[in-house]
Amino acid sequence: MEPFKKVKSIITPLDQVNVDTDQIVPKQFLKLVHKSGFGKFLFYNWRYDENEKIKPDFVLNDSKYNNSKILVTGDNFGCGSSREHAIWALLDYGFSVIIAPSFADIFFSNCFKNGFLPISLDQKIVEKLQQEVDIIEVDLETQIIKTSSEEISFKIDPYKKKILLEGLDDIAQTLQFENKISEFERKSKVPSVL
Repeated sequence: MEPFKKVKSIITPLDQVNVDTDQIVPKQFLKLVHKSGFGKFLFYNWRYDENEKIKPDFVLNDSKYNNSKILVTGDNFGCGSSREHAIWALLDYGFSVIIAPSFADIFFSNCFKNGFLPISLDQKIVEKLQQEVDIIEVDLETQIIKTSSEEISFKIDPYKKKILLEGLDDIAQTLQFENKISEFERKSKVPSVL
């Protein structure tokens, strides 16, 4: 996982509530065996019609959002199944930050495991950010979002902040205790069954 420091980008406003993981990446696309390649399926049923033609009225199909790294959306984002593919699709598409009033618990947890920053803010602040047209900056170290007109602070669990700043996935976190694990194994000397 890459360390996360700050992101500067325009925002992509997705004014939807209760966006579930099947809407983020539909189940028929979950056959890939790697974490990459899911971006093309992000919000697939909203981006394309039944003939796989682009729907011009969907926000991700507007070229002004092509390089956006920040998604700002509605309440209860990531509800539904616990599929981690939803995070992989968002990351593969190019997003690295998502701002919403609330997130489903498992989705929220999966974000940190994949180096993706979810930020919960008050509904009124989210609505205001959805109207922002200029580049904003999200700084994880200072926990500040800088817009063209203000600075907005956000909260994050200190340990989750640390793992993002240091780019630690679950394996890297475990390997920080490699010496203690080895010492425990050496002292335990569990007999082999072979």
